[in-house]
Amino acid sequence: MPEIFKTIDKIKPAYDFTYKAVMVICKLLLIADILITTMAVAGRYIPFIPDPAWSEEVVLTCMSYMAVLSAALAIRRGAHIRMTALDTYLPKGLVKFLDILADGAVLALSVIMIVVGWQYATGLGAKGSYVSMPKVSRFWMYFPVPLAGVAMLIFELEAVYNHIKGFFVKEEA
Repeated sequence: MPEIFKTIDKIKPAYDFTYKAVMVICKLLLIADILITTMAVAGRYIPFIPDPAWSEEVVLTCMSYMAVLSAALAIRRGAHIRMTALDTYLPKGLVKFLDILADGAVLALSVIMIVVGWQYATGLGAKGSYVSMPKVSRFWMYFPVPLAGVAMLIFELEAVYNHIKGFFVKEEA
């Protein structure tokens, strides 16, 4: 293996840590979603359990964080839907090139998510507030987009590196 790849491979623990951190965030958001929804539903039928007005907006916000962050996690695992029906009929070099091309498109999307998402979060989102929580900025409703863009960028850079490495390092059987 060329020396450059051995050096760059030392960064892998940072990718592993980022993946685990995003996974923990998703798990905590899921737990919060379940607890808040349970409390809201129980509050409708059991008199002594409160049914807070903010529960629906918080649950929807948590769901939006989970949706985009889990999509970023799928990039690292290669679990996104993709067209592979013709891969067996194409030369391996062409398939690797097409994978890198697709990664370039996802990289572009992640940068757009970061830039435009941040503009929306700090612009439109900062001007409003949640209906049931007037002191909480709608920034938090728009923030999942740039946050997921950062996670996508990190995981996609790793995917691009792995594809480029595949050109120079022979696959182990």
